[in-house]
Amino acid sequence: MSTTDLKRQLADRFREVNGEHPMTDADDAYVSAQFTVLDELCAVHGRDADEARRLMLGRRLPLPGYLRSDGAEMVPADLFSLADEAGGTHRLEAWFTAHWTVPVVGEEEWDSYLSGRYVCLHSVTPAAIRRKDRLTAAISAAPHEPTAGSVRWAVRLHALIDELDALEPAFTAYDRLRFNGPTSRDTCIDAMRGRFPRPERR
Repeated sequence: MSTTDLKRQLADRFREVNGEHPMTDADDAYVSAQFTVLDELCAVHGRDADEARRLMLGRRLPLPGYLRSDGAEMVPADLFSLADEAGGTHRLEAWFTAHWTVPVVGEEEWDSYLSGRYVCLHSVTPAAIRRKDRLTAAISAAPHEPTAGSVRWAVRLHALIDELDALEPAFTAYDRLRFNGPTSRDTCIDAMRGRFPRPERR
């Protein structure tokens, strides 16, 4: 299969997952700053870009995080790191899902990882995914705790928010379209900081 055919199939798969949402100039600028063109990443690492596309289509590597307006397949700089750590793409699924004690949860996370939609993390690893889930759950539940509003509670809340802030990138308007609503940064970082100001230091 030619490069053109592989790129077309990959673009079709991407749109099946994310829908049809045009990228703006601001989206393109954000993505170019945060991600890497697949062909360029493969060239740096001595990998074949078409083989990477085949692995994506075969559910052995995640889909691109974004398709830039010019059609460039934008991927994280550490796209191949998990497969390398697992001992190859043929071992990646078993290695990845083993990080969850409940098999069905591991399988769900594997599907999410393959979708390429984990653009909510600077580095997509099982440990980071699990930590993000814990942080967003804790932050969302915090306003309902019995001690909500106390200084000690606020200090703990902002420590959680700061940790999530360090894990997550800024996101772009395109993300809010494909996710059909606000991002976790919107709800768990920006909104919570606005709703519950950081306690003043004494």
